[in-house]
Amino acid sequence: MSELIQTLLDGEERSDLRSFVSELRQQEKKYLLRNDIVNVYNEYCVKYHKSEKFCSSSDLGKLIYYTQEIIQEESNFCFIIRPKIANQQVYRLTDDLSLEAMTVEELLDVRDRFVNRFNPNEGDLLELDFAPFYDYSPIIRDPKNIGKGVQYLNRYLSSKLFQDAKQWLESLFSFLRLHQYNGIQLLINDRIKTHQQLSEQVKKAIAIVSARPSDELYEEFRFTLQTMGFEPGWGNTAQRVQETLSILDELIDSPDPQTLEAFISRIPMIFRIVLVSAHGWFGQEGVLGRPDTGGQVVYVLDQAKNLEKQLQEDVILAGLEGLNVQPKVIILTRLIPNSDGTHCNQRLEKVHGTENAWILRVPLREFNPNLTQNWISRFEFWPYLETYAIDAEKELKAELQGRPDLIVGNYSDGNLVAFLLARRMKVTQCNIAHALEKSKYLFSNLYWQDLEDKYHFSLQFTADLIAMNAANFIISSTYQEIVGTPDSVGQYESYECFTMPDLYHVVKGIELFSPKFNVVPPGVSEKYYFPYTQNQDRVESDRQRITEMLFTLDDPSQIFGKLDDPDKRPIFSMARLDRIKNLTGLAECFGKSPELQAHCNLILVAGKLRVEESGDNEERDEIIKLYQIIEQYNLHGKIRWLGVRLSKNDSGEIYRVIGDRQGIFVQPALFEAFGLTILEAMISGLPTFATQFGGPLEIIQNRVNGFYINPTNLEETAAKILDFVTNCEQNPNYWHQISQQAINRVYSTYTWKIHTTKLLSLARIYGFWNFTSQENREDLLRYLEALFYLIYKPRAQQLLEQHQYR
Repeated sequence: MSELIQTLLDGEERSDLRSFVSELRQQEKKYLLRNDIVNVYNEYCVKYHKSEKFCSSSDLGKLIYYTQEIIQEESNFCFIIRPKIANQQVYRLTDDLSLEAMTVEELLDVRDRFVNRFNPNEGDLLELDFAPFYDYSPIIRDPKNIGKGVQYLNRYLSSKLFQDAKQWLESLFSFLRLHQYNGIQLLINDRIKTHQQLSEQVKKAIAIVSARPSDELYEEFRFTLQTMGFEPGWGNTAQRVQETLSILDELIDSPDPQTLEAFISRIPMIFRIVLVSAHGWFGQEGVLGRPDTGGQVVYVLDQAKNLEKQLQEDVILAGLEGLNVQPKVIILTRLIPNSDGTHCNQRLEKVHGTENAWILRVPLREFNPNLTQNWISRFEFWPYLETYAIDAEKELKAELQGRPDLIVGNYSDGNLVAFLLARRMKVTQCNIAHALEKSKYLFSNLYWQDLEDKYHFSLQFTADLIAMNAANFIISSTYQEIVGTPDSVGQYESYECFTMPDLYHVVKGIELFSPKFNVVPPGVSEKYYFPYTQNQDRVESDRQRITEMLFTLDDPSQIFGKLDDPDKRPIFSMARLDRIKNLTGLAECFGKSPELQAHCNLILVAGKLRVEESGDNEERDEIIKLYQIIEQYNLHGKIRWLGVRLSKNDSGEIYRVIGDRQGIFVQPALFEAFGLTILEAMISGLPTFATQFGGPLEIIQNRVNGFYINPTNLEETAAKILDFVTNCEQNPNYWHQISQQAINRVYSTYTWKIHTTKLLSLARIYGFWNFTSQENREDLLRYLEALFYLIYKPRAQQLLEQHQYR
């Protein structure tokens, strides 16, 4: 990139650069983000009558394309350039157009000065740098392979381990001897004493089981194998046992990464899983749509059900039924005494449709009962997490009769609890962010002090840094959640370097090329969400009830608005009412387009209808704003706003009823980490318009099975929806074509079977490599503990003291 800039400075376009810099000086904003930069450049090209070729293909145009931020400081400009994914370069362009490369530390100082938070005394601010902890671990080189961590890790560590045949076989032998269930030995017993003997016995066992009928049950020849040194766990039939032993035989004689992964994925080593969703309002009925919960509750519930199902299948395939092995999945959340009629005040609740999956609710210690007896916002929850983890550990050990085999954290607070539990219990830790708030709230780290009273980002971002670096592996729903797109920064990437003025500088917050990152998208519950054409699975009375509720029911307690013409094509959206989900933006988009109003009605299922019913500040603000938009654009008769709590059954039927009327689904979020509602809408058969900012870019293939929208451009969004509606009216088959493609997309890529199979495979493989590589993570974990106790905990204590007086 420095060569491009130098060519620009040395060539004919130097004068163009000077003119553009002059335009920058005239801007009221002194800190420009990508959209601002592009707008200034486009205005510059128009003002100076630049050709289209110049605008896109000139050296100056290329520089603008790669520039993410520009900060003006006195007469100089700081250019933050991203020449490729997960790569940032910083340059200072001086008044005389000379170029200087800048260090990360210098950039962070510039940002501090911008908000007048710079202290000229050197060395007085903590610098956080995680780079040294990744120096001795394998690093992915090609950005395309980010998110394929387990594949890379397998190849890398296999090549190292296989170089020393003796070490490899001893490691494998020791690993196989580890596995037990409730004190019962699995896989191999003490009759096999060395790795040489293991190799010999494997070949003999293969010969024995090969001679038996392929479908003969394991119990019929169990004793024979035990006398040879093999305990249960190899398979449930002669054929399965033969396959597993043959893979092991191949692995011993001629190891390769693919064979190793195939073998490790079969080993019965995970029976007890804890899914942490700490901040509460977690239940199966009456809680969806509460602030902070909706999508995460759906995700974790579906994940728990399908993990238990997959664990049961694995137990059967491993031949462990005779040992009465009972896999168990626990969703760990908080107990809320004042539960508003829900089950959130029950300690233990069985997950519907499962044999051994449970919601375990652990209460917060009381402190101030006015708060701890009630729901607490995710932004205020931080002071309680340490004591909550201590109490949860006792409850988990009691429920599981021991330690879990895997702990999966969800969201920032759940991931911090997962870190505390995994550290204390010495268990493999997996993190799932769902959404990292840092990238959702503009300049949230730079102006954290101004936002602290409302959001407490100093605690959240510190918790994120601790948990993401501590995790053995991280699951993301999309590639761009990690490293963004060619022209946008990823959520995890935003933690790579940043400043929190007066608190600390993050010089290297996370190694994006670490093999701990894996893309494993969630599925959608096919029990509740299925195509609207699947009439044999629909209940007619539910269809009629939901149809009435959506279009004609008069119930002011939970429905606002009466439609003048209920037969118009419905534009539908369903989300919680907060600024990021942007349902008010969709309402304004609809309000600004009389043409769209002429063709369609707008139907929203969103939170509460009344300010006094909400306990969430953002939701209250959005309620007020939505009413103002309805009045401003006179949308009476054209909009229905349902403030209802929905069961899963009703939620699925709503999409299908919209499909009955050839409606469309719009997801207008300003940013969406993934988008479960998009999957729900698509599998139901709804043509879907979704934000281009975030995960939907990887779910939807634009104009094939859905459409991208820029939710900040209301006119363009309205035009795209109107164009689709018009095309459907001219060609009735067009709606059906997009509908079917949407259904196909979900079934091919986004099922829970795919998700859980891959997640359990990851957990086994990372567990294997943690054992065999004997990687010493203690220095990293001690560093993270220091952050927790010296930065996080004192700030949490300050917030707790504020809570005492509420």
